[in-house]
Amino acid sequence: MSAKTAAKTSALRSRAVIGALFMVLAGIVFAALNVATQWLAMVLHFPAASTAFWQYGFALVFSLPLLWRLGVRSMRTRYPVRHLVRVALAALGVQAWVVGLATVPIWQAIALVMTSPFFVIIGARLFLGERIGLHRWLATVAGFVGAMIILQPWSAGFTAASLLPVLSALLWGGSSLIMKNLTHHEAPETVTVWLLVLLTPINAALALGTGFAVPEGMSLWLLLFAGLLTAFGQYLLTLAYNAADAAYVQPFDDLKLPLNVAAGWLVFGYAPSGTLWLGALLILAASLSLLLREARQESTQEAGQETIRP
Repeated sequence: MSAKTAAKTSALRSRAVIGALFMVLAGIVFAALNVATQWLAMVLHFPAASTAFWQYGFALVFSLPLLWRLGVRSMRTRYPVRHLVRVALAALGVQAWVVGLATVPIWQAIALVMTSPFFVIIGARLFLGERIGLHRWLATVAGFVGAMIILQPWSAGFTAASLLPVLSALLWGGSSLIMKNLTHHEAPETVTVWLLVLLTPINAALALGTGFAVPEGMSLWLLLFAGLLTAFGQYLLTLAYNAADAAYVQPFDDLKLPLNVAAGWLVFGYAPSGTLWLGALLILAASLSLLLREARQESTQEAGQETIRP
């Protein structure tokens, strides 16, 4: 191996390490964010819809430097309706997620929201006309079997509220599909700015419809903290995808499951059952199998990435 080739290999490896590090850090940040959100709902009893508004409103404030740098010109688009529908789906997904965290343990919510890629696969076939091979269908079925094992809809303890993380996964999957379509026609900056600008007023309308609440005391500090974590977590995700191929860094995102299990156990004393690990193993195996197969088939770097995590 020549010195030039060795240097290039070393640089690629270092970027891969940096990308993985940013993804793991993002997972830690989002785990802390989920703890703060669940504390607001379950301990302080702050309304879920208002939590989503203030969280993303404060995140918008912390993101103003980015908006200033991108400028108003980046909002020029030929597809305003698509942007509006995409952000509306994302906002509804956030609402379902926050309400879900008020009713189910963190570990269960995280495991169930990991079904989002499978909704994207089905939606890509139905709405984008993409070909879905046998491997994708098998992975999708395995993922849903894993979700059913975690949900246990046949058990006495099952409630409709347990489906909220799945609903958020469905809504975020729809938002991702529209984003995927938009990135074929629009610059990434345009897609990002429309999300930041529209998300807060849509969340405000949803909060007003369910009884708007103004935070004070501990609620205010926690929401400020949640807004900062939201902006910082999204920034870390951007750095991760910027540093290395999406196909490489994506598996590190799956660490959010053990990270959130640990956070829920340390803060709330949640002890996940054995069925969680069986269901989560199926979801993780299906996701990684799908990812590795797609990575082998693609020769170019994945350009797109998800806009709301938990």
